[in-house]
Amino acid sequence: MNLWLTLAVNSVALGGLLFLLSSGFSLIFGLMRIPNLMHGSFFMLGAYFGVTFLDHGVNFWIAGIGAGLLTALIGGVIERFLLRRLEGQVLPQVLLTLGFAFIIGDLCLMIWTGDPWQPATPAHLQGAVRVAGLFFPIYRLVILAVAVVIAVALWILVDWTRLGAMIRAGVDDPPIARVVGIKVSQLFTLVFSLGAALAAFAGVMGAPYLSVYPGLDFEMLPLALIVVILGGTGSLLGALVGSFIIGFLYNFGQAMFPDLAYVILFLPMLLVLVLRPQGLFGKVVA
Repeated sequence: MNLWLTLAVNSVALGGLLFLLSSGFSLIFGLMRIPNLMHGSFFMLGAYFGVTFLDHGVNFWIAGIGAGLLTALIGGVIERFLLRRLEGQVLPQVLLTLGFAFIIGDLCLMIWTGDPWQPATPAHLQGAVRVAGLFFPIYRLVILAVAVVIAVALWILVDWTRLGAMIRAGVDDPPIARVVGIKVSQLFTLVFSLGAALAAFAGVMGAPYLSVYPGLDFEMLPLALIVVILGGTGSLLGALVGSFIIGFLYNFGQAMFPDLAYVILFLPMLLVLVLRPQGLFGKVVA
């Protein structure tokens, strides 16, 4: 029973972390139709920025916000000056983002070396909460709480604000949106930067949990891809539900069936692609 509960808590924490990562990917791919294969690199780059800030005594939450802003700036520059020139060209976008993923990986290796970094859990988030005789780590519960708060904030932003309405209008019909005065190109840069910032913030949140090391980017990227395909592109609810499904499958698969862990992880994605290509909560695009 203790093993199952431990795995469940770890799965919930990983699910929250995956949502922070995949929500940004879902925004970029679902709204802008950019297959951003450097999204895992934003996660790793943000984690490295975060551990550097923490190593210099910066507050944990300020380090997360700072890493998000720096990564958002980098992502915005890449989108504005490079990806913008490849609008609607899927294969060149794939090659460009994949190339940048390798470049960012090599730069991180050069700057931060190949040694793994694992910052300590912030002092105010250490310890555990006792519920019904069981202990639940505070930090992992905080990851879940942060994921829920960001999910609600993104839902309000996209569905209930004027900015969200302009973004949706720019996605549905860019020429008409430009005619009525919406600056579509600036909105798309904002969305891309927001996705990069969410990935970087997820990297900082995950650093005490996963540690930071070369290759982390290409370990997290497939998980984000699976979540988005499973939940449906452009669906925040799909990203949320898909993240927790994959979190449970990943942890329980690794613990119970280690030889079949990746089969268990990828099989639901394959079934969704065959039976419901738009994903669990995605919409059919005409």
